Amino acid sequence: MYDIVFTNKAEREFKKLEKNIQERIVSSLERCRLRPESHFERLVGDKGFKLRVGDYRVIADIIHDKIIILILKVGHRKNIYDKF
Repeated sequence: MYDIVFTNKAEREFKKLEKNIQERIVSSLERCRLRPESHFERLVGDKGFKLRVGDYRVIADIIHDKIIILILKVGHRKNIYDKF
């Protein structure tokens, strides 16, 4: 099972969200821990993966050799891809 690790920036973004959105994201991430490739979609280029949670997105990197899902960004879909 993969561990979920937030970068400092992603953790700050996550904590700014409403509690119900945070709960939905945590629930979705828990489902992804066994086989992340079946839930995450690859982003264009080599920028990682995205997970859709309603109108919110989780941008992550899946590190297979360390069995980690590294969360890079969390936010609303309208501005999550800015400066990424």
